[in-house]
Order: sequence, then C-alpha cells, then structure tokens
Amino acid sequence: MEVGQVLHMKGGEGEYSYYNNSLYQKYVILKTRPILEEAVSQLCRESLQEDCLRIVDMGCSSGPNALLPVWEIIETIDSTCRRLKHQKGPTLQFFLNDLPGNDFNTIFRSLLPNFYDKLENEKLDKVIGHCFVAAMPGSFHGRLFPDNSLHFVHSSYSLIFLSQVPEGLISESGMPLNKGNICLAKTSPPSVLKAYRDQFEKDFTSFLGSRSREMICGGRMVLVIIGSSDHNPACKYGCENWGLIGDTLKDMVDEVWLRP
Repeated sequence: MEVGQVLHMKGGEGEYSYYNNSLYQKYVILKTRPILEEAVSQLCRESLQEDCLRIVDMGCSSGPNALLPVWEIIETIDSTCRRLKHQKGPTLQFFLNDLPGNDFNTIFRSLLPNFYDKLENEKLDKVIGHCFVAAMPGSFHGRLFPDNSLHFVHSSYSLIFLSQVPEGLISESGMPLNKGNICLAKTSPPSVLKAYRDQFEKDFTSFLGSRSREMICGGRMVLVIIGSSDHNPACKYGCENWGLIGDTLKDMVDEVWLRP
C-alpha cells in the first residue's frame, strides 16, 4: 500500500475533515499576504499587457484555504489595475494543484460557487477579465505544465512533504534506524537526519527545475516553507506534533496486533 493511501488530508466536510481543521494554515497565508501582494504587484506592472495570466497554487488541499490565495491575488491584480488606470485587466486562469487523491470535489462543489458570487458582488470582475479556476492533479515534484506557460506560482506549507520515504533508513542488517518514529525525532540518529535532508534537497531541486521550465521569463514565485533548527530539528516550529501523531499510530498498530 502506498504511503499516500494511509497518510493524507481527510476529505469531505465532517467534524474531523481538513476542511474544518485548517485554521493554522489560514493564519500563515494571511501572515504572509504582504509578500504575496508585493510579488503579484511586480508581476502586474510588467505583464498587464498579457491577454491571460496563468497562476497556480501548489499543494492547495481541500479546505476553505484552497481559494484564499486565489482571492488575495485577484484583489491585488484589481488594485494594481486601478492604480495604473487600466480599464480592463487580463483574463485570469487559476490552477489548483495537489495529489490526485485530494478531495477536489469539495472545492468545486462547496467553495467555488460562493467564490464566483463574491467576485461579482464586489465588482472585481468589472476590472479584471474573466476568471477561470481548474484542478491540476499531480505531484509538484515533477512537470505539470507546458514550457513557458505560468506567470505566477504560489505554495504554502506544502513543500515540507517529500515525494517518497527517504532511502537509507534501514541498516545493512535490515534493522530500521528510525524505529518507533514516523519523522525526525529526538531519538533519530545523525544518519536519519542526513537521509531526510538529502531527500528534501533532491525533491526541492526537482521542484525548482520543473518550475524553471514551466514559468515564463520574468514570472514570480512565492513559497512558504516550514523550517527547523539545525541544532534540534525535532523540536522546532511545531514538528513535535508529528511525534505525537507517530505515537498515536504506534498505539493503534499495537492494539490491532494484540487483539485475540
């Protein structure tokens, strides 16, 4: 069974769904809004003559935050057009990207109708052109779009997820080096830290290489990535939460194996 089939965001709109449990991610998006606005403003000042701006949010997941960066980008483009006295802005094409198992249906069924209503009610569609939103399922660690097609790339708190379990987590004798953990922990040996670091560098290099082919010359990119301390990578920026999840999963497995 693939890891993605076991560990993934819970879809739907229930009490324990990602849809209703993503307030911290929303806080981060709002906190970094000035950076997003500046990058979009710079892009607009150089690209407002374009007929269509193509924008992608990578790792959108399925909660209400999926359209939050889209709305912020639209507001910034609208205000920039007004400031530069453009009577009509470009058409906007937004792509929401995540793995194929993501609950895209919730986004398009529960969020998008209200999104378009809000766009019309606030008259933003009078300045910018038509706005189209589409899904782009697939791993952002590889290619997703044609060469020179994207004007803006956004990703918030998604690049921390690796494309695969790092290699080198098993000793030559076949023993797990990170036994009892699902992530970096206080008990993880240096070889495990290096394995995770090497995998991240490989994935991030692949991500940047793919985007360099897909983005137009002069395009912009805003990436928000959770970090950790070099001195104690297991106990910074909320990473200890993964340890709690790991302990819970271990207890669940033990309970299954101990049943008569």
